Amino acid sequence: MLVGKNIILGVCGSIAAYKTATLVRLLVKAGAQVQVVMTPDATHFITPLTLSTLSKRPVYSEYFKPETGEWNNHVELGLWGDLMIIAPASANTMAKMAGGLVDNLLTAVYLSAKCPVYFAPAMDLDMWKHEATQDNISKIQSFGNILIPPGSGELASGLHGEGRMTEPEDIVAFVEADIKQKLPLVNHSILVTAGPTYEAIDPVRFIGNQSSGKMGFAIADELAALGADVTLIAGPTSQQSRQRSIKRIDVTSAADMLRECLANFDKADGCIMCAAVADYTPITVADQKIKKQDGGLNIELKKTTDILKTLGQQKREGQVLVGFALETNNEEEYAIAKLKNKNLDMIVLNSLNDTGAGFKGDTNKVTMIDKALNKTIFALKNKNEVAKDICAKFIQLLKP
Repeated sequence: MLVGKNIILGVCGSIAAYKTATLVRLLVKAGAQVQVVMTPDATHFITPLTLSTLSKRPVYSEYFKPETGEWNNHVELGLWGDLMIIAPASANTMAKMAGGLVDNLLTAVYLSAKCPVYFAPAMDLDMWKHEATQDNISKIQSFGNILIPPGSGELASGLHGEGRMTEPEDIVAFVEADIKQKLPLVNHSILVTAGPTYEAIDPVRFIGNQSSGKMGFAIADELAALGADVTLIAGPTSQQSRQRSIKRIDVTSAADMLRECLANFDKADGCIMCAAVADYTPITVADQKIKKQDGGLNIELKKTTDILKTLGQQKREGQVLVGFALETNNEEEYAIAKLKNKNLDMIVLNSLNDTGAGFKGDTNKVTMIDKALNKTIFALKNKNEVAKDICAKFIQLLKP
């Protein structure tokens, strides 16, 4: 959920500030870019150097950089963030947030932020329970800001009760869960296939194709970023998912991919079949490496089971099935025939005649055709952008 997100982490003056070192590490590990902004008091509890080292970005705590006099632009910082987390949020800073008081860089960034703001209070028990604090929290929430409730336990004062800042792991989990439940594909299970299949000739040789898996992995990442529970069945590829939530199943042959598709298709709300599955496989696989001989070598092949057609025959009402067609001639004619014959809801057409489209590269040029034969032609784009186009159409098909 946090991959590629720009996160502003506001740190206030509280003993709980020591936990922000772990929080920064977890956010960076989750794939986010983290910009730390501290109140001047916070620098007494944890050094800016520590947080700068962990975030790999300079830490800001003053309006002006002392060494150059250059202005730290709070407006630009506020606009940079995809979300803001204030942790620990002290009683003092929450009072300023509630009243719109700006006397330090952090509160200026807060008032400039256009993104969702999460705040995780940290203070002693009596301060937490005080009516003024509770009124301030209610007012901050009325602005649309999101409270990450404190935990209960031993406090720095020696008292025991509410007021402990939520642990960093729980803050990350809270933010990820909150983001996910607002996304369009939350509670949807989607199956994606990607990459080639390798059909063994002998223990060291195979029949394969040039698919890199980049397009399928980009689609799986985008679906997961939109909240879906994604199962990715991947043929042999070096690609890695950016989204940690994706369940990956590695396979080698067309038969392997068929088996895993059949095992996972029924529980999926939809399926995007992007893998380049072999149409033929050797009838006989040699037990030992075939030695070079005089003359030629004949390998007898048989058809593999058509996975896409098999799934199309099993598709239930409301389930969405999308296929790909990579063609070199009569592109639309073949794609439409495949769309109809395999009971698809949409087909994504690639033409190898289009420069920059097809296997291995970072770009693709596609045409989407739905079962009503509505056609949408897209310009050449980065595959991550193509994935967004495909997933946007997929959502429309899933939720008519």
